[in-house]
Amino acid sequence: MDRLMAMRVFIRVVEAGSFSKAADEFAITQPTVTKMVASTEERLKVRLLNRNTRGVSATEAGAFYFEKCKYIVREVDEAENIAWLGQTEVQGVLRIGTSVAFGRRVVVPLALEFMEKHPLVQVDLVFEDRYSDLVAQGIDVAIRMGKLADSGMGARLLGSNPWVMAVSARYLKRYGAPLTPEDVGRLNALVYSSVQGNDVWRMLSPTGKTIIVPVTGNWRSNNLSAILAATQAGMGIAALPWYVAANAIASGQLVEVLHDYKLPEQAIHAVFPSPKLIPSKVQVFISFLKGRFAGRWWERISNT
Repeated sequence: MDRLMAMRVFIRVVEAGSFSKAADEFAITQPTVTKMVASTEERLKVRLLNRNTRGVSATEAGAFYFEKCKYIVREVDEAENIAWLGQTEVQGVLRIGTSVAFGRRVVVPLALEFMEKHPLVQVDLVFEDRYSDLVAQGIDVAIRMGKLADSGMGARLLGSNPWVMAVSARYLKRYGAPLTPEDVGRLNALVYSSVQGNDVWRMLSPTGKTIIVPVTGNWRSNNLSAILAATQAGMGIAALPWYVAANAIASGQLVEVLHDYKLPEQAIHAVFPSPKLIPSKVQVFISFLKGRFAGRWWERISNT
């Protein structure tokens, strides 16, 4: 049995709540649909659907399998579409939305690399820290970090944005390295108000325990470059995204501290106005981005 086809059929059965409706959509018989689902259940050794006179619905295991099937089918369809698109040249204006810091340091070099591969593309890069209405702003694709709000927009997970706690060598020499999370609370914290607005830093210990550390300090900003500059000036300790701090740490200007305690990571998504009828230029750009945020990706992207 074709597993991918079986997944497609199972998805439609769950969405339609009916074997017969799924059969009609795939132009096959209802017994064939029933047999495909039954074969899948037998292979997995689990019941995926509840069947009654009113129709069918997913079991708890079936609901989990349904979500995974949708992801797999979508990725296969996207891969085949990208392969087809690769035979034709992508062109036209690609309007990209991004935050200021991430855009300047990360999206700009990636967009330039993308344009080198696709010279007929014209990029219109829009920098804005607040989330804007993609349709109203005419944005083809936006790069966003953090948890996405529920909406009718389309989205693809690209990777994660990890953070690091850092101080200058001068500050370290004067006040000593923090050895515990509690030590951080006694230092002058440089607070990035867009994320740490409640003056609390959350850390994950080596044992997996979440530790909440209240912080205080004399420097706050909603601009990451301002936080980086204050840290380099020796004003205190900061929590910074790795893509912001990487060059300063590599050069010795800043020093990573408490590296065994992890700060929360943010998911990086490509977001676009609709999950259906995605323009080819957007699909190709997202496919290009997907391979760029694996591992220690910030070390591969030059800061501007």
